[in-house]
Amino acid sequence: MILAIVGIVVLLAVILVVVGINMPRSDDPIQERLSELTISDEPMSLEELELSQDFGQRIILPFFDRIGELSQRFTPQATLESARLRLEMAGNPMQMNPAFFLMLRFVFAVLFGGILFLILARTGGNWLQGLGISLLFLLIGFAFPSLWLSGRIKARQKAVFRAMPDALDLLTISVEAGLGFDAAMAKVHEKWINELALEFGRVIQEIRLGKLRRDALRDMADRLGVAEMSSFVAAVIQSEQLGVSMAKVLRIQSDQMRVRRRQMAEEEAHKAPIKMVFPIALLIFPSIMIILLGPAAMLLLTSPMGAILGG
Repeated sequence: MILAIVGIVVLLAVILVVVGINMPRSDDPIQERLSELTISDEPMSLEELELSQDFGQRIILPFFDRIGELSQRFTPQATLESARLRLEMAGNPMQMNPAFFLMLRFVFAVLFGGILFLILARTGGNWLQGLGISLLFLLIGFAFPSLWLSGRIKARQKAVFRAMPDALDLLTISVEAGLGFDAAMAKVHEKWINELALEFGRVIQEIRLGKLRRDALRDMADRLGVAEMSSFVAAVIQSEQLGVSMAKVLRIQSDQMRVRRRQMAEEEAHKAPIKMVFPIALLIFPSIMIILLGPAAMLLLTSPMGAILGG
């Protein structure tokens, strides 16, 4: 049991180290490197620049990147494209590439299954049972990154859905005030800091680089994977092609989004009593029964009749 606890602690430590290394820092690393170069009077050599980085940047990240490059050679292109699309839908957490993400699945599988198998082999016992448990944890480790990414995708889609009515209101007000649609999207990107505002900012950058607006909007809808955003993009593109008033289309879309958000809130409110049944039945109700019937049971056991029944 002690070895199992130690193995689980080591596994969690490895996971936290890998995640911590890949977490984006709050400060810009390029600005930090430039500030270090400007502070030092003497020019730094390439070896000194390499040694100035931390251990994770010099050793661990290149090691995992190399494994990712090797796994990319044996991975089908369709699998890499599917992983890339899912990473885009999740907002590209930790700035990882598809090969690195696919490599993480195998690494977690080996960590979950291999460490548990070594612990069970060390403690002894039934080899067949230990092998079955190790295979089960190997599958859990292989599926863990995918489940984590699915959770990030759902959270991001929910955040975008909640921000859409307010963003569409600001777009409508800006267009009705005389701004163009691109300037209205830039205004949304300027006023707010959320996932939807960041996506609008990316659309603006792609348009400035020469991409057609309808293609940039379609790509944004594909990256988000929200049905309401796809409907909004289709309405905007259709109004642009048919020459319909953009302000009128945005006003209709804004009203529909607010109705949709209210319907979703009512649906969640109706689901709440059903979701509360399981915590009440498994946690609250047994506690109440122990508090109410516990003293009566103790009195019954200490009474002469309880002694007779117990005997």
